[in-house]
Amino acid sequence: MTTVDKRILSIDILRGLVMIIMALDHTRDFFHTGSIMADPMNPETTTIFLFFTRWITHFCAPTFVFLSGVSAYLSSKNKDPKQASNFLIKRGLWLILVEIVLITLGLTFNPLYNFIILQVIWAIGCSMILLGILSRISHRLVLIVGLILFFGHNILNYLQLPAPSTFTGGLISILFTTSSTFIPLDSNHFIGIFYAILPWTGAMFLGFSIGHWYAKEFDSTKRKHLLFYSGLSLFLSFIILRYFGLYGNPTQRVVTNDLLKTVFSFLNVSKYPPSLHYFGMTLGPALMLLSGLENVKNWFSKIIMVYGKVPFFYYVLHFYILHFLLVIIFFASGYGVKDIATPQVPFLFRPATLGYGLPIVYLIWLSVVAILYRPCIWFQKYKATHTQWWLSYL
Repeated sequence: MTTVDKRILSIDILRGLVMIIMALDHTRDFFHTGSIMADPMNPETTTIFLFFTRWITHFCAPTFVFLSGVSAYLSSKNKDPKQASNFLIKRGLWLILVEIVLITLGLTFNPLYNFIILQVIWAIGCSMILLGILSRISHRLVLIVGLILFFGHNILNYLQLPAPSTFTGGLISILFTTSSTFIPLDSNHFIGIFYAILPWTGAMFLGFSIGHWYAKEFDSTKRKHLLFYSGLSLFLSFIILRYFGLYGNPTQRVVTNDLLKTVFSFLNVSKYPPSLHYFGMTLGPALMLLSGLENVKNWFSKIIMVYGKVPFFYYVLHFYILHFLLVIIFFASGYGVKDIATPQVPFLFRPATLGYGLPIVYLIWLSVVAILYRPCIWFQKYKATHTQWWLSYL
Protein backbone atom coordinates (compact mmCIF):
# COMPACT_ATOMS: atom_id res chain seq x y z
CA MET A 1 0.00 0.00 0.00
CA THR A 2 1.34 3.43 -0.92
CA THR A 3 1.61 6.43 1.35
CA VAL A 4 -1.14 8.13 -0.63
CA ASP A 5 -3.46 5.18 0.06
CA LYS A 6 -2.78 5.46 3.78
CA ARG A 7 -3.51 9.16 3.76
CA ILE A 8 -6.84 8.65 2.04
CA LEU A 9 -7.67 5.84 4.47
CA SER A 10 -7.12 8.20 7.40
CA ILE A 11 -9.81 10.45 5.96
CA ASP A 12 -12.14 7.47 5.57
CA ILE A 13 -11.53 6.41 9.16
CA LEU A 14 -12.34 9.83 10.60
CA ARG A 15 -15.34 10.25 8.33
CA GLY A 16 -16.61 6.81 9.26
CA LEU A 17 -16.23 7.59 12.95
CA VAL A 18 -18.27 10.79 12.73
CA MET A 19 -20.93 9.06 10.64
CA ILE A 20 -21.38 6.44 13.34
CA ILE A 21 -21.55 9.05 16.11
CA MET A 22 -23.97 11.15 14.06
CA ALA A 23 -26.47 8.28 14.02
CA LEU A 24 -26.58 8.46 17.83
CA ASP A 25 -28.06 11.94 17.70
CA HIS A 26 -30.74 10.97 15.21
CA THR A 27 -31.55 7.84 17.22
CA ARG A 28 -32.02 10.06 20.27
CA ASP A 29 -34.33 12.34 18.27
CA PHE A 30 -36.54 9.42 17.29
CA PHE A 31 -36.52 7.32 20.44
CA HIS A 32 -35.52 9.25 23.58
CA THR A 33 -38.18 10.29 26.06
CA GLY A 34 -38.64 14.04 25.91
CA SER A 35 -36.43 14.62 22.88
CA ILE A 36 -39.26 16.42 21.08
CA MET A 37 -39.62 19.12 23.73
CA ALA A 38 -36.46 19.23 25.89
CA ASP A 39 -33.06 20.77 25.12
CA PRO A 40 -30.35 18.25 26.08
CA MET A 41 -27.76 21.05 26.22
CA ASN A 42 -29.64 23.22 28.74
CA PRO A 43 -27.41 23.30 31.85
CA GLU A 44 -30.42 23.83 34.09
CA THR A 45 -32.37 20.75 33.03
CA THR A 46 -29.96 18.23 31.51
CA THR A 47 -28.02 15.36 33.05
CA ILE A 48 -24.37 14.53 32.49
CA PHE A 49 -25.24 11.43 30.45
CA LEU A 50 -27.78 13.27 28.29
CA PHE A 51 -25.50 16.29 27.83
CA PHE A 52 -22.59 14.12 26.72
CA THR A 53 -24.84 12.16 24.34
CA ARG A 54 -25.76 15.37 22.54
CA TRP A 55 -22.41 17.13 22.93
CA ILE A 56 -20.30 14.36 21.36
CA THR A 57 -22.45 14.51 18.22
CA HIS A 58 -21.49 18.18 17.78
CA PHE A 59 -18.24 16.95 16.25
CA CYS A 60 -20.00 15.28 13.33
CA ALA A 61 -21.34 18.04 11.07
CA PRO A 62 -18.24 20.31 11.04
CA THR A 63 -15.88 17.36 10.53
CA PHE A 64 -18.03 15.95 7.74
CA VAL A 65 -18.31 19.34 6.01
CA PHE A 66 -14.57 19.98 6.34
CA LEU A 67 -13.70 16.54 4.96
CA SER A 68 -16.18 17.12 2.12
CA GLY A 69 -13.96 20.04 1.16
CA VAL A 70 -10.83 17.88 1.31
CA SER A 71 -12.53 15.23 -0.82
CA ALA A 72 -13.65 17.87 -3.31
CA TYR A 73 -10.02 18.91 -3.77
CA LEU A 74 -8.82 15.32 -4.19
CA SER A 75 -11.53 14.58 -6.76
CA SER A 76 -10.63 17.70 -8.73
CA LYS A 77 -6.92 16.87 -9.04
CA ASN A 78 -7.37 14.81 -12.20
CA LYS A 79 -9.82 17.20 -13.87
CA ASP A 80 -9.24 20.47 -15.66
CA PRO A 81 -10.59 23.54 -13.76
CA LYS A 82 -13.71 23.87 -15.91
CA GLN A 83 -14.59 20.19 -15.61
CA ALA A 84 -13.96 20.17 -11.84
CA SER A 85 -16.04 23.32 -11.39
CA ASN A 86 -18.98 21.97 -13.36
CA PHE A 87 -18.90 18.71 -11.42
CA LEU A 88 -18.99 20.50 -8.05
CA ILE A 89 -21.87 22.72 -9.13
CA LYS A 90 -23.90 19.77 -10.43
CA ARG A 91 -23.14 17.72 -7.34
CA GLY A 92 -24.24 20.60 -5.13
CA LEU A 93 -27.56 20.87 -6.96
CA TRP A 94 -27.96 17.08 -6.73
CA LEU A 95 -27.37 17.16 -2.95
CA ILE A 96 -29.99 19.86 -2.46
CA LEU A 97 -32.49 17.81 -4.47
CA VAL A 98 -31.73 14.70 -2.42
CA GLU A 99 -32.15 16.69 0.82
CA ILE A 100 -35.60 17.81 -0.30
CA VAL A 101 -36.85 14.53 -1.76
CA LEU A 102 -35.13 11.62 0.00
CA ILE A 103 -33.90 12.91 3.34
CA THR A 104 -37.00 14.93 4.16
CA LEU A 105 -39.12 11.85 3.45
CA GLY A 106 -36.85 9.67 5.60
CA LEU A 107 -37.12 12.13 8.47
CA THR A 108 -40.84 12.83 8.31
CA PHE A 109 -42.35 9.79 6.55
CA ASN A 110 -44.82 12.31 5.15
CA PRO A 111 -45.37 11.62 1.42
CA LEU A 112 -47.27 14.91 1.10
CA TYR A 113 -44.14 16.87 2.04
CA ASN A 114 -46.02 19.29 4.28
CA PHE A 115 -42.73 20.19 5.92
CA ILE A 116 -39.47 20.21 3.92
CA ILE A 117 -36.40 20.10 6.14
CA LEU A 118 -33.14 21.66 5.00
CA GLN A 119 -30.16 20.73 7.16
CA VAL A 120 -26.54 19.74 6.67
CA ILE A 121 -26.85 18.25 3.18
CA TRP A 122 -28.51 21.47 2.05
CA ALA A 123 -25.60 23.46 3.50
CA ILE A 124 -23.07 21.15 1.86
CA GLY A 125 -24.88 21.38 -1.47
CA CYS A 126 -24.98 25.19 -1.43
CA SER A 127 -21.35 25.35 -0.30
CA MET A 128 -20.32 22.96 -3.08
CA ILE A 129 -21.98 25.19 -5.69
CA LEU A 130 -20.08 28.19 -4.34
CA LEU A 131 -16.88 26.13 -4.25
CA GLY A 132 -17.39 25.16 -7.89
CA ILE A 133 -17.73 28.82 -8.86
CA LEU A 134 -14.80 30.20 -6.85
CA SER A 135 -12.37 27.32 -7.46
CA ARG A 136 -12.74 27.90 -11.18
CA ILE A 137 -11.43 31.42 -10.63
CA SER A 138 -8.63 30.65 -8.18
CA HIS A 139 -7.80 28.20 -5.41
CA ARG A 140 -6.23 31.09 -3.52
CA LEU A 141 -9.56 32.91 -3.67
CA VAL A 142 -11.21 29.86 -2.08
CA LEU A 143 -8.71 30.07 0.80
CA ILE A 144 -9.19 33.82 1.32
CA VAL A 145 -12.98 33.62 1.27
CA GLY A 146 -12.87 30.54 3.50
CA LEU A 147 -10.76 32.32 6.12
CA ILE A 148 -13.03 35.38 6.08
CA LEU A 149 -16.20 33.31 6.46
CA PHE A 150 -14.76 30.91 9.04
CA PHE A 151 -13.20 33.49 11.36
CA GLY A 152 -15.24 36.56 10.48
CA HIS A 153 -18.89 35.54 10.36
CA ASN A 154 -19.44 36.21 14.07
CA ILE A 155 -18.85 39.92 13.45
CA LEU A 156 -22.56 39.99 12.63
CA ASN A 157 -23.26 39.36 16.33
CA TYR A 158 -22.18 42.95 16.98
CA LEU A 159 -24.23 44.58 14.22
CA GLN A 160 -27.81 45.75 14.13
CA LEU A 161 -29.23 43.58 11.37
CA PRO A 162 -32.46 44.10 9.43
CA ALA A 163 -35.48 42.24 10.76
CA PRO A 164 -35.74 38.68 9.37
CA SER A 165 -39.23 39.57 8.14
CA THR A 166 -37.70 41.91 5.54
CA PHE A 167 -36.16 40.57 2.33
CA THR A 168 -32.63 41.72 3.25
CA GLY A 169 -32.96 40.49 6.81
CA GLY A 170 -34.33 37.15 5.68
CA LEU A 171 -31.48 36.70 3.21
CA ILE A 172 -28.87 37.53 5.87
CA SER A 173 -30.59 35.10 8.21
CA ILE A 174 -30.53 32.22 5.73
CA LEU A 175 -26.94 32.94 4.72
CA PHE A 176 -25.42 33.68 8.13
CA THR A 177 -27.48 33.70 11.31
CA THR A 178 -30.51 31.41 11.26
CA SER A 179 -31.15 28.75 13.85
CA SER A 180 -34.49 28.05 12.19
CA THR A 181 -36.23 29.89 9.38
CA PHE A 182 -39.70 28.85 8.24
CA ILE A 183 -40.91 29.73 4.77
CA PRO A 184 -44.58 29.07 3.97
CA LEU A 185 -45.28 27.70 0.52
CA ASP A 186 -49.04 27.65 1.12
CA SER A 187 -51.30 27.13 4.12
CA ASN A 188 -50.24 23.47 4.47
CA HIS A 189 -46.67 23.34 3.19
CA PHE A 190 -43.58 24.88 4.75
CA ILE A 191 -39.82 24.87 4.34
CA GLY A 192 -37.69 24.78 7.47
CA ILE A 193 -34.10 25.97 7.08
CA PHE A 194 -31.96 24.95 10.06
CA TYR A 195 -28.44 25.39 8.70
CA ALA A 196 -27.19 28.88 7.85
CA ILE A 197 -25.20 28.43 4.65
CA LEU A 198 -22.07 30.55 4.70
CA PRO A 199 -20.45 29.61 8.04
CA TRP A 200 -20.49 26.00 6.80
CA THR A 201 -19.16 27.19 3.45
CA GLY A 202 -16.16 28.60 5.31
CA ALA A 203 -15.44 25.18 6.83
CA MET A 204 -15.72 23.45 3.45
CA PHE A 205 -13.50 26.03 1.75
CA LEU A 206 -10.77 25.53 4.37
CA GLY A 207 -11.02 21.76 3.88
CA PHE A 208 -10.59 22.26 0.15
CA SER A 209 -7.63 24.58 0.76
CA ILE A 210 -5.69 22.05 2.85
CA GLY A 211 -6.35 19.35 0.26
CA HIS A 212 -2.96 19.96 -1.33
CA TRP A 213 -1.36 18.67 1.89
CA TYR A 214 -2.47 15.27 0.60
CA ALA A 215 -0.62 15.62 -2.69
CA LYS A 216 1.74 12.72 -3.43
CA GLU A 217 4.79 14.96 -3.33
CA PHE A 218 3.86 16.60 0.01
CA ASP A 219 6.07 15.48 2.90
CA SER A 220 4.06 13.21 5.21
CA THR A 221 5.80 14.37 8.40
CA LYS A 222 5.15 17.99 7.53
CA ARG A 223 1.51 17.24 6.77
CA LYS A 224 0.98 15.51 10.11
CA HIS A 225 2.60 18.41 11.95
CA LEU A 226 0.48 20.94 10.07
CA LEU A 227 -2.70 19.03 10.85
CA PHE A 228 -1.85 18.59 14.52
CA TYR A 229 -0.72 22.14 15.24
CA SER A 230 -3.52 23.69 13.19
CA GLY A 231 -5.98 21.67 15.22
CA LEU A 232 -4.24 22.48 18.50
CA SER A 233 -4.21 26.21 17.70
CA LEU A 234 -7.89 26.14 16.79
CA PHE A 235 -8.81 24.28 19.99
CA LEU A 236 -6.70 26.57 22.21
CA SER A 237 -8.31 29.60 20.57
CA PHE A 238 -11.70 28.18 21.57
CA ILE A 239 -10.55 27.73 25.19
CA ILE A 240 -9.17 31.28 25.42
CA LEU A 241 -12.03 33.01 23.61
CA ARG A 242 -14.65 31.10 25.56
CA TYR A 243 -13.02 31.52 28.97
CA PHE A 244 -12.52 35.26 28.65
CA GLY A 245 -15.85 35.86 26.91
CA LEU A 246 -14.25 37.25 23.79
CA TYR A 247 -15.30 37.22 20.15
CA GLY A 248 -16.80 34.14 18.54
CA ASN A 249 -20.15 33.13 20.08
CA PRO A 250 -23.56 34.82 20.36
CA THR A 251 -23.77 34.13 24.12
CA GLN A 252 -21.29 34.18 26.99
CA ARG A 253 -20.64 31.27 29.30
CA VAL A 254 -22.35 31.38 32.68
CA VAL A 255 -20.42 30.80 35.91
CA THR A 256 -22.42 29.39 38.84
CA ASN A 257 -21.74 27.76 42.19
CA ASP A 258 -22.47 24.42 40.53
CA LEU A 259 -19.24 23.27 38.84
CA LEU A 260 -21.05 20.83 36.54
CA LYS A 261 -23.46 23.49 35.30
CA THR A 262 -20.53 25.84 34.74
CA VAL A 263 -18.78 23.20 32.62
CA PHE A 264 -22.01 22.57 30.70
CA SER A 265 -22.33 26.28 30.00
CA PHE A 266 -18.71 26.48 28.83
CA LEU A 267 -19.29 23.68 26.33
CA ASN A 268 -22.76 24.83 25.27
CA VAL A 269 -21.74 26.88 22.24
CA SER A 270 -23.86 27.79 19.25
CA LYS A 271 -24.33 25.18 16.52
CA TYR A 272 -27.38 26.89 14.99
CA PRO A 273 -25.78 28.91 13.49
CA PRO A 274 -22.26 27.49 14.00
CA SER A 275 -20.04 29.91 15.89
CA LEU A 276 -16.27 30.22 15.83
CA HIS A 277 -16.26 28.75 19.35
CA TYR A 278 -18.21 25.76 18.04
CA PHE A 279 -15.79 25.24 15.15
CA GLY A 280 -12.79 25.55 17.47
CA MET A 281 -14.24 23.08 19.96
CA THR A 282 -14.98 20.49 17.27
CA LEU A 283 -12.66 20.93 14.30
CA GLY A 284 -9.61 21.53 16.49
CA PRO A 285 -9.67 18.00 17.99
CA ALA A 286 -10.81 16.58 14.63
CA LEU A 287 -7.69 17.88 12.88
CA MET A 288 -5.45 16.54 15.65
CA LEU A 289 -7.17 13.18 15.39
CA LEU A 290 -6.79 13.20 11.60
CA SER A 291 -3.05 13.68 12.09
CA GLY A 292 -2.88 10.73 14.47
CA LEU A 293 -4.95 8.40 12.29
CA GLU A 294 -2.64 8.49 9.30
CA ASN A 295 -0.73 5.30 10.05
CA VAL A 296 -3.48 3.49 11.94
CA LYS A 297 -4.32 0.07 10.57
CA ASN A 298 -6.15 -2.43 12.76
CA TRP A 299 -9.39 -4.39 12.87
CA PHE A 300 -11.32 -1.49 14.38
CA SER A 301 -10.17 1.01 11.75
CA LYS A 302 -11.12 -1.45 9.01
CA ILE A 303 -14.67 -1.61 10.36
CA ILE A 304 -14.94 2.17 10.73
CA MET A 305 -13.67 2.72 7.19
CA VAL A 306 -16.60 0.77 5.77
CA TYR A 307 -18.93 3.58 6.81
CA GLY A 308 -16.48 6.31 5.83
CA LYS A 309 -16.10 5.11 2.25
CA VAL A 310 -19.83 5.37 1.46
CA PRO A 311 -20.96 8.17 3.80
CA PHE A 312 -23.81 9.52 1.69
CA PHE A 313 -25.35 6.09 1.15
CA TYR A 314 -25.09 5.43 4.89
CA TYR A 315 -26.51 8.86 5.75
CA VAL A 316 -29.65 8.51 3.65
CA LEU A 317 -30.30 4.87 4.54
CA HIS A 318 -29.94 5.27 8.31
CA PHE A 319 -32.89 7.68 8.44
CA TYR A 320 -35.17 5.15 6.78
CA ILE A 321 -34.07 2.30 9.03
CA LEU A 322 -34.54 4.43 12.15
CA HIS A 323 -37.97 5.58 11.04
CA PHE A 324 -39.12 2.08 10.04
CA LEU A 325 -38.10 0.89 13.52
CA LEU A 326 -40.05 3.79 14.98
CA VAL A 327 -43.18 2.73 13.07
CA ILE A 328 -42.85 -0.82 14.41
CA ILE A 329 -42.39 0.39 17.98
CA PHE A 330 -45.23 2.90 17.51
CA PHE A 331 -47.79 0.20 16.75
CA ALA A 332 -46.27 -2.30 19.18
CA SER A 333 -46.67 0.29 21.96
CA GLY A 334 -50.42 0.50 21.40
CA TYR A 335 -50.63 3.70 19.39
CA GLY A 336 -53.15 3.82 16.56
CA VAL A 337 -53.83 5.62 13.30
CA LYS A 338 -55.20 8.64 15.14
CA ASP A 339 -51.79 9.10 16.81
CA ILE A 340 -49.67 9.07 13.63
CA ALA A 341 -49.60 12.86 13.33
CA THR A 342 -48.82 15.07 16.32
CA PRO A 343 -49.50 18.84 16.19
CA GLN A 344 -46.32 20.93 15.88
CA VAL A 345 -44.21 17.79 15.28
CA PRO A 346 -43.08 17.28 11.65
CA PHE A 347 -42.24 13.59 12.15
CA LEU A 348 -45.06 11.11 11.67
CA PHE A 349 -45.31 8.19 14.11
CA ARG A 350 -43.53 10.26 16.80
CA PRO A 351 -45.97 11.20 19.57
CA ALA A 352 -44.38 13.18 22.38
CA THR A 353 -45.31 10.46 24.87
CA LEU A 354 -43.34 7.77 23.03
CA GLY A 355 -39.78 7.19 24.09
CA TYR A 356 -37.20 5.33 26.14
CA GLY A 357 -34.31 6.06 28.45
CA LEU A 358 -30.80 6.55 27.12
CA PRO A 359 -29.62 2.93 27.62
CA ILE A 360 -32.32 1.75 25.19
CA VAL A 361 -31.46 4.60 22.82
CA TYR A 362 -27.82 3.46 22.80
CA LEU A 363 -28.88 -0.12 22.16
CA ILE A 364 -31.02 0.92 19.18
CA TRP A 365 -28.20 3.09 17.86
CA LEU A 366 -25.61 0.31 17.95
CA SER A 367 -28.09 -2.11 16.38
CA VAL A 368 -28.81 0.24 13.48
CA VAL A 369 -25.09 0.84 12.88
CA ALA A 370 -24.54 -2.93 12.85
CA ILE A 371 -27.46 -3.45 10.46
CA LEU A 372 -25.91 -0.95 8.04
CA TYR A 373 -22.51 -2.66 7.94
CA ARG A 374 -23.30 -5.22 5.24
CA PRO A 375 -25.28 -2.81 3.00
CA CYS A 376 -22.33 -0.39 3.13
CA ILE A 377 -19.91 -3.15 2.08
CA TRP A 378 -22.27 -4.09 -0.76
CA PHE A 379 -22.59 -0.51 -2.00
CA GLN A 380 -18.84 0.04 -1.80
CA LYS A 381 -18.31 -2.98 -4.05
CA TYR A 382 -21.13 -1.87 -6.34
CA LYS A 383 -19.52 1.55 -6.83
CA ALA A 384 -16.18 -0.08 -7.57
CA THR A 385 -17.62 -2.35 -10.27
CA HIS A 386 -20.19 -0.09 -11.95
CA THR A 387 -19.90 3.12 -13.94
CA GLN A 388 -23.40 4.64 -14.00
CA TRP A 389 -23.24 8.44 -14.10
CA TRP A 390 -25.18 8.94 -10.88
CA LEU A 391 -22.67 6.97 -8.81
CA SER A 392 -20.16 9.81 -9.06
CA TYR A 393 -22.62 12.10 -7.26
CA LEU A 394 -22.97 9.82 -4.21
